[in-house]
Amino acid sequence: MKHFIKEWGPLILFFLILILSRAFIWQPVKVDGHSMDPTLADGERLIVLSTTSIDRFDIVVAKETENGKTKEIVKRVIGMPGDTITYKNDVLYVNGKKVDEDYLDEYKKAFEDDQLQDTYSYNTLFQELAEDSDAFTTDRDGNTEFTVKVPKGQYYLLGDDRIVSKDSREVGTSLNQISSVKSNSAYGHSQKSALLINKISLDSLVQTFLNSHYLTD
Repeated sequence: MKHFIKEWGPLILFFLILILSRAFIWQPVKVDGHSMDPTLADGERLIVLSTTSIDRFDIVVAKETENGKTKEIVKRVIGMPGDTITYKNDVLYVNGKKVDEDYLDEYKKAFEDDQLQDTYSYNTLFQELAEDSDAFTTDRDGNTEFTVKVPKGQYYLLGDDRIVSKDSREVGTSLNQISSVKSNSAYGHSQKSALLINKISLDSLVQTFLNSHYLTD
């Protein structure tokens, strides 16, 4: 018995911790679609860590209901509760102050070069959307200058690929347009307090543990 506990105890404890943490601390999420390109790719698997706070520019998970089906979506927090968000010709202003969005540099440059035609070569619809757009970030009506006031208790969420992303620009931020489950979100769906840690998989975590405890000389 002692030999069994010594040999297998650490592994059993590891999996117990893993199961408990899965229930209360983290969960796996798969990116569905191209709305977060190039930061996160379609089909990329992520680990979501639960947290009590959400900060500007965090990548978060929200729940979207479409055609009676609920799915998890990945977006970036642009506006915090009470913020005034303004875009002018692809420049972000938060409460009147200019704020850089470095994570958009690659696609903004591609838009300036050829309106993302080469980047979107895999999808003719995306090419058409980009060709018809006057800026990389516009509102739902195609305006290059627009302002949004984020209500208290809500968040303004956008995808990094602004041309193809369906986000707070589509849904709006007024309460009568929101179907809130737990906490109000300007996206219009339940907002999970979560951050994404990229390129970490459960398989690699388990393999690392096994390598360090059972496969070393």
